[in-house]
Amino acid sequence: MNKSDNPQWDIVIESPGRINIIGEHIDYNDGFVLPTAIDKKITFRIRKNGENDKCFFRSKDFNTDFTFYLSDVKVSDKSWENYILGVVYEIQQLTDKLQGFDCEITSTIPVGSGVSSSAALECGLAFALNELFSLGIDKLEIVKLSQRAEHNFVGTKCGIMDQFASVMSKSGNVVLLDCQTLDYEHIPINIEPYTFLLLNTNVSHDLATGEYNTRRQQCEEGLDIIQRQFPEIKSFRDVNNDILKESKGNMSAVVYNRCKHVIDETQRVHKAVDALKNNKMNALGEYLYESHEGLSKLYEVSCKELDFLVDFTKSCNEVTGARMMGGGFGGCTINLIKTSDIPAFTNKVSTAYFNKFGIQLTAFEANPGNGTVRL
Repeated sequence: MNKSDNPQWDIVIESPGRINIIGEHIDYNDGFVLPTAIDKKITFRIRKNGENDKCFFRSKDFNTDFTFYLSDVKVSDKSWENYILGVVYEIQQLTDKLQGFDCEITSTIPVGSGVSSSAALECGLAFALNELFSLGIDKLEIVKLSQRAEHNFVGTKCGIMDQFASVMSKSGNVVLLDCQTLDYEHIPINIEPYTFLLLNTNVSHDLATGEYNTRRQQCEEGLDIIQRQFPEIKSFRDVNNDILKESKGNMSAVVYNRCKHVIDETQRVHKAVDALKNNKMNALGEYLYESHEGLSKLYEVSCKELDFLVDFTKSCNEVTGARMMGGGFGGCTINLIKTSDIPAFTNKVSTAYFNKFGIQLTAFEANPGNGTVRL
């Protein structure tokens, strides 16, 4: 496929980014999370190219492409390519039916904003290949193989929330996901006159990937210490703050703080579900602020830009609650705000942010939407 080609595509797929209302950094700790897909997505146009081995992939937004061969799928030194190669590799472990294909993507997901463009890329490609070659892979396996791709080729030991939300979401709902069993429930979300507004810091600190994996190791260390004293404990869902306090003397202050965030955040997820079901927006806002405090002070995955944006909202009557969202060290804050107040608030916070950091803020609404779908 040449760049000048104007091909006829066999299949078009849309795969969304996601927001996570609450439940941050606990998916890989067997906790509960509350995400949903949003109306920002990657569009995949894909076709069989008649080759047995040769594949071509292009990102129109970044005006970049690469060619690879099914007989030689291996980790690339270009990090973005590994999201593609990892998915192809994981599918090859399940079936030998893949053949040469051409794929082109466009995206409305702000990259680096913490709304998981990576999961949308993985799941969308897996979904597209499944449709194109009639592989018979079910949605849950698409979720799992996309997570494995990120583990094995990208090197980020992510939980399963992002991929699950990207595939399994339903418009007008959020997903209460049990990350241990993968049981889930669609919770209707009727928050009018409120909206979720994302504020993108437009910064991404280099700590992100390495520190993410470090946090996971610290939680594993903490759970291991707890289990030595309480052998009946199977995962963090069996741990409460009383049990954690009894193990405090055997762990470092850092590990203790990581564990405390996981326990507290898991409890907040269930409180947030109750708030949504009973239209208690003020309570939901309080849980968002509490979540940010844990992520910033106990889990230490925030940064000065994120903290500034959350602290700024506390003196703004327009915002009911806010927190950092995603892996951390940059990306977005999620803000619960009355829709009618968005223009005035956005102007005010953008000015304050630029005056503080000299960086233009990006604001966008995130409306719950459907998961990955064939058009």
